[in-house]
Amino acid sequence: MPTRSIENSNARLLISEVLRKVSNAKTKKEKIDLLRKYNSNALRQLMIINFDDSVICELPEGDVPYTPNDAPIGTDHTRLEQEYRGLYRFFKGGMKLPSLKRESMFVQLLEGLSAEEAELLVLVKDGRLNEKYKRITKAVISEAFPSIEWGGRS
Repeated sequence: MPTRSIENSNARLLISEVLRKVSNAKTKKEKIDLLRKYNSNALRQLMIINFDDSVICELPEGDVPYTPNDAPIGTDHTRLEQEYRGLYRFFKGGMKLPSLKRESMFVQLLEGLSAEEAELLVLVKDGRLNEKYKRITKAVISEAFPSIEWGGRS
């Protein structure tokens, strides 16, 4: 049975924790190995949203006015690992929604996530992952996940 870290009472790492480990890795090989070790549909989808220029977000660019969930990590909130399935609602080609409804759904999603995962999602929606995780690049993602086909999504 996996051991639980002090940071997260859940045995599985949050995607933000995985990205922190990858960003802190010293070599490209270490980064690729970590990405492959923690590979998930949610992780790959977030990397596609961030690095694929053909993915167009239908939310306003920039920071989002929401109240961060201050519950301890791994307790009273949802996880991107489960919530990623509904992200299509916020991008071109997804669900047709009035702008206000789409924005309020996004705020609800953010408020249900841990503060760190909410911050990650706000960065990813605008393709700004590198502002926090500076050493994660499209080249590293492409090498770790060669099955990702870039472009042609909108």
